[in-house]
Amino acid sequence: MTETPAPVDLPTRSRLVHDALRASGIAGDIVVLPDAAATAALAAAALGVEVGAIANSLVFWSAGEPLLVMTSGAHRVDTAALAERLGRTRITRATPEQVRDATGQAIGGVAPTGHPAPLTTIVDEDLARYPEIWAAGGTPHTVFPLTYHELVRLTGGTVAKVD
Repeated sequence: MTETPAPVDLPTRSRLVHDALRASGIAGDIVVLPDAAATAALAAAALGVEVGAIANSLVFWSAGEPLLVMTSGAHRVDTAALAERLGRTRITRATPEQVRDATGQAIGGVAPTGHPAPLTTIVDEDLARYPEIWAAGGTPHTVFPLTYHELVRLTGGTVAKVD
């Protein structure tokens, strides 16, 4: 199979995400939105989908390392409950600098892939309800579609209840 190169008009971070998607066998194209969609509600409105079908990429800090939580846009992560489920002492929200260092991407556009190194990832079990989900494509202006199973495979994530 010949891989399709990323469109040249994509931002650099989105090209990295595109390449990681193709390397994982995921065919969804990155869509550039006219307005930033840095929240699940904005992304859902721009795409005409339920907010729950947006896979938010939230970076936390736990045990001295980043923890990526892919959660449904309809949920808030209960960090205390998640820490208990994972057998961790504490989970806190990462600083913008920690997010950028861990992912190479800015808050509001963090993709589930395309990072400098793989991240320990938790995938919200509720995302399985949707036949198609949308994730950020490396910038607040870019998104891409994929299935729940593709997301789990792409991230190597552990499926868990996050709220």
